[in-house]
Amino acid sequence: MLTESAIPAATRPGAVPQPSVTVETEGRDHSPDSPLSIHDMTVAYHRKPVLWDVDLDVPPGKLVGIVGPNGAGKSTLIKAVMDLIPRTSGRVRIFGEPYRKQRHRVGYVPQRESVDWDFPVSALDVVTMGRYGRIGWFKPVLRRHREIARHALERVGIADLAHRQISQLSGGQQQRTFLARALVQEADLYLMDEPFAAVDAATEKAIVRLLQDLRSAGKTCLVVHHDLQTVSEYFDHLILLNMRVVAHGPTAEVFTHENLHKTYGGRLTLLSEAAEALGREARRT
Repeated sequence: MLTESAIPAATRPGAVPQPSVTVETEGRDHSPDSPLSIHDMTVAYHRKPVLWDVDLDVPPGKLVGIVGPNGAGKSTLIKAVMDLIPRTSGRVRIFGEPYRKQRHRVGYVPQRESVDWDFPVSALDVVTMGRYGRIGWFKPVLRRHREIARHALERVGIADLAHRQISQLSGGQQQRTFLARALVQEADLYLMDEPFAAVDAATEKAIVRLLQDLRSAGKTCLVVHHDLQTVSEYFDHLILLNMRVVAHGPTAEVFTHENLHKTYGGRLTLLSEAAEALGREARRT
């Protein structure tokens, strides 16, 4: 159902294109208990670096925002973690193991633009697909699996739309469907690529409640986000990204004027929004 395009082999600037391979590097010390560890990772498209020397650990049981300007590599980071695109160098570990060994512990919510919404399936069908990793391919989908999927639709508030074709859903309803699909995977680490993009206020509130429920259950959520005004309200931990990691850590420590200026440069409109958000946070504390 996802329409991921084929990605050409990545190479360093000026280098001769090589086959898609990942160079394993040791990098700095990383905790094997981290839900996600990224070791000195570089990603390039057509010789042009998109991410450069990304090295970080994501803390367990936190809501983690990935924030940066357009073209900063936010979605690329998510896709590289899941081996959807090749890495030029570096390595990724999920709970201390390569992604291929831990994929059953990872739930994914893609950007809506990457999904073929004309595919002839219902919302319930889409959510049930999230169970395939546990059902097993070519095995029958039993009634209990559909009941689990139906319960997930209830959790995101659209159980009454279970049998509606996905192209007939609104943007917010489509996003809720994919959140429900991630829920039924019963993952420990959730990767969400702009789940708040182009959704209505009710859907945004529903997503926030869901994220908070997942955190309460000890899950870790890594979320690509673009609205600077809600960063302090939504996230415990923050990764500021602009090709490189500008800063990462607890939101209260990282979400500062200095770090935002390093991340966004002279984009004054965004910085003005950030200043307003920082002012509200200061007044609350």
